[in-house]
Amino acid sequence: MSRIGRKPVVVPAGVEVSLNGHELTVKGPKGTLVRTLNSKMDIAVEGNEIIVTRPNDEKENRSLHGLTRTLIANMVIGVTEGFKKELEVNGVGYRAAKEGKNLVMILGYSHKVIMPEPENLTIEVPAPNKIIVSGADKEAVGQLAAEIREKRLPEPYKGKGIKYVDEVIIRKEGKAGKGK
Repeated sequence: MSRIGRKPVVVPAGVEVSLNGHELTVKGPKGTLVRTLNSKMDIAVEGNEIIVTRPNDEKENRSLHGLTRTLIANMVIGVTEGFKKELEVNGVGYRAAKEGKNLVMILGYSHKVIMPEPENLTIEVPAPNKIIVSGADKEAVGQLAAEIREKRLPEPYKGKGIKYVDEVIIRKEGKAGKGK
């Protein structure tokens, strides 16, 4: 039996959970999340707990068991605490700024890179070399952070580009000099 799938998801006070068939709605202080879960899993809301059970021990159902429980847990955490990803902009002249609802980045191209802020997420720029993406939906926060990072991937020689704060860039040695 799945160790993760076996654990019930505890719903904290101030969070409303409603189940309509296989569509789960979680409302909390940080917003509302709606997700349609796999129809093979049995989801039950009992008091302040959400319990996920699987019909049998087939490989696909075993995989979906832990996944479904984790998706529900992430929804509950998202509407209570929220998720955030921090990015760092490295490079001479590379910087980011917030102009209205847009993230404007200067990344060594001949033009500014402009990204609009989605309505369910927030982008903060506390410093010219730091970008913070936050929101209730873990998947959306990670996707937007990945899209921002993709605008200028960190390169292995000087480490220039956009990287996650906790990311380690493996550096390469430059070209060896002649006759040394």
